Amino acid sequence: MRTSATADGSRTEPGPGPRPLSSILLRTQVIAVLRAADARYLRPAAEVLAEEGIRSMEVTLTTAGGVAAIAELAAALGADAEVGAGTVLSVPDLDAVIEAGARYVVTPHTDPELIRAAVARGVPIVPGGLTPTELRTGWAAGASAVKLFPASAVGPGYVKDLHGPFPSMPVIPSGGVDRATCGDWIRVGCPAVSMGGPLLGDALKGGDLGELRERAREVVRNVSEAAREVSGG
Repeated sequence: MRTSATADGSRTEPGPGPRPLSSILLRTQVIAVLRAADARYLRPAAEVLAEEGIRSMEVTLTTAGGVAAIAELAAALGADAEVGAGTVLSVPDLDAVIEAGARYVVTPHTDPELIRAAVARGVPIVPGGLTPTELRTGWAAGASAVKLFPASAVGPGYVKDLHGPFPSMPVIPSGGVDRATCGDWIRVGCPAVSMGGPLLGDALKGGDLGELRERAREVVRNVSEAAREVSGG
């Protein structure tokens, strides 16, 4: 029997053998959620983010031409970054994004069948949920981590409470994680944070990339400071 990955990368709890979160994500600890009406803005924004140390990009399937955008962005960013797929709702969606080159998949909901399909295909999956039942169901089905969504509805203290009964369940907050407090989620044991609007701003609508760079630096600084506090460094 294989074991399941914990937030710190150790493996302690029996499980169905999910793929662990990538070393890129565990090192950089930020997922940038890219959702755009016009896919031509994805690459310039993603390149700025990667230059500033945010190297995990989740392209949502609500993005215009999302599957093609995943393939194009993965080719452009190369091996030092990873491109995942978000808003994956079905097994056909899963297969399409894997073929396009997605390195991981994220869902807004908990679907054990979809989770097991990703595990069978050897692709990390991070399903969304809010309640303890939803989150634990996703983790037990073989998720690499679970996405707390919408995180703004509960706050970092909720993760601390979850880790009472579920100490080995990695929780990634998404939805309302802001730049000023993103580090607070790392302090309560989250392996990473997922950020869309508070990080991207108007960059995916043709906005100022210099301002995006400053937001990225703020996020990286706050997350890095929190990680050092957690590690005692």
